[in-house]
Amino acid sequence: MELSAFGDAEVWPRQDLIGVSSQLDEALVLEAYVRGVFPMPLEDGVVGWFAPMERGVLPLTGLRVTRSMRQSAKRYRTTVDADFDAVIHRCADPARDFGWIDDRIIEVYTSLHRAGVAHSVEVWDAEERMVGGLYGIGVGGLFAGESMFHDTEHGRDASKVALMSLVGLLSADGRPRLLDVQWRTPHLDSLGVVGVDRRTYQRWLARALELPAPDWPS
Repeated sequence: MELSAFGDAEVWPRQDLIGVSSQLDEALVLEAYVRGVFPMPLEDGVVGWFAPMERGVLPLTGLRVTRSMRQSAKRYRTTVDADFDAVIHRCADPARDFGWIDDRIIEVYTSLHRAGVAHSVEVWDAEERMVGGLYGIGVGGLFAGESMFHDTEHGRDASKVALMSLVGLLSADGRPRLLDVQWRTPHLDSLGVVGVDRRTYQRWLARALELPAPDWPS
């Protein structure tokens, strides 16, 4: 029988937080995602491991692209994995509201990026300023989005343009990949995010992990 640090999903607590630990490393984080779990720092060096009862998912055919987003996309240039370090540090800016990305998260996810598991999308304006971006974990047909940002002065809709680019990459060959955004928010709902229960998410995850990865840059 295959053993997991996270146990059997059928006996997880009926709450979003399913466990805590002091450990946070690349192997444990990768195992978490393939089990339907993700980490977030809590306090005093403790890491919370979450598997939301209602999971936020963006269907690849369900992204709501407004006229404003289309116009913004024409002004920007997007890249993939061009500057992961800058993206995660911009997402971790302590001046942002509800910031949760700490130095350990940065270290582990940067290492996973070097291993080809964590990926970023960057958005650049005409002055070659990075004005938006996002990052997350890609395993097979799963992309688990972690955080996104936009420059409040120069990057109107830039995080949305990054999401448009990501959806285009994941759906380029028509395969039913899974774009996980963790939790629903009113902002994400406005972009087409839906909520699925934990058991449904586990089924979708199992199917996604059997799919080939999209064409990430080498």
